[in-house]
Amino acid sequence: MVASLSDNKTLKPSVQSLVDLVSADMENVNQIILSKAGSNVDLIPEIAKHLISSGGKRLRPMLTLACADMFGYHGDGHVTLAASVEFMHTATLLHDDVVDESDMRRGKMAARKVWGNQASVLVGDYLLGQAFKMMVDVGSLEALRILAEASAIIAEGEVLQLGAAKNILTTEAEYLRVVEAKTAALFAAAAEVGPVIAGESAEMKKAARSYGMELGLAFQLVDDALDYGGSAADLGKDIGDDFREGKITLPIVFAVARGTDQDRVFWRRCLETDGIEEGDLEQAIALLGKYDCIADTVQRARSYGDGALKALDKLPSGAHANALAEAVAFCISRVS
Repeated sequence: MVASLSDNKTLKPSVQSLVDLVSADMENVNQIILSKAGSNVDLIPEIAKHLISSGGKRLRPMLTLACADMFGYHGDGHVTLAASVEFMHTATLLHDDVVDESDMRRGKMAARKVWGNQASVLVGDYLLGQAFKMMVDVGSLEALRILAEASAIIAEGEVLQLGAAKNILTTEAEYLRVVEAKTAALFAAAAEVGPVIAGESAEMKKAARSYGMELGLAFQLVDDALDYGGSAADLGKDIGDDFREGKITLPIVFAVARGTDQDRVFWRRCLETDGIEEGDLEQAIALLGKYDCIADTVQRARSYGDGALKALDKLPSGAHANALAEAVAFCISRVS
């Protein structure tokens, strides 16, 4: 049992144990991904493979594999579901970059900058279709329901984010609702379908889902902090992209709530009116430091990480649980 991230001194901040445990299954997942990304329409595999081959830790599909393996699941349904989870994630990245007008993704030019917005959206739609075909192939209606529901929630999160975009009066509760939908919902579903296809109890499914949800929330809040206090290598995009795109993230929510009226004039000019000038990013980072916004965002991420570990305590102990615990520590360590 791991009481908390701060109390435990032996928990390794690494995903290597998880990678090693599921490596054989991930080989099969990668083969399926490359196969299902194919099409007679040349542009589809070209765009899909541009993003798929650009890296990423494949954490979400590894959750599906580990959360099935830890229950001794025998079969290949978890491999197919893991591939469908990765396709869902890839599709949302293609769509996100169009909505956010992002230039970079995983250290490379975003697909929309190479092939255009229309092609990026349509290839994202194609990957979603392939993902649902794979879910059907597995033959588990419950797994299909969970992942289909996650897809709908992610879309809702995108719309919620549009409402919060460039609005410095966005509350913490409103922002966390966006994160839960856009990011954490897929982590939760990816973990939950493991015990589902293993035929486990409702209690085990709930614990796996809770682990994924809390991990997803922690993961996104760390990303929020990294945008102002990390490096391009950590993010796979330029530092300050959230700021330049007018995104209201948790550090900004804290800064607006804690700052002076003069500070709020600055945030409004930069984030609501696209009035960013030279030196504004540096001033933003200084204000975030002045009011402990980055530190408190990381602390909030740690709290969610502790929630993930608490949920993990309800799942079977052993190598898989240990590796999933280390994945939580890794998530937080990216900015610690």
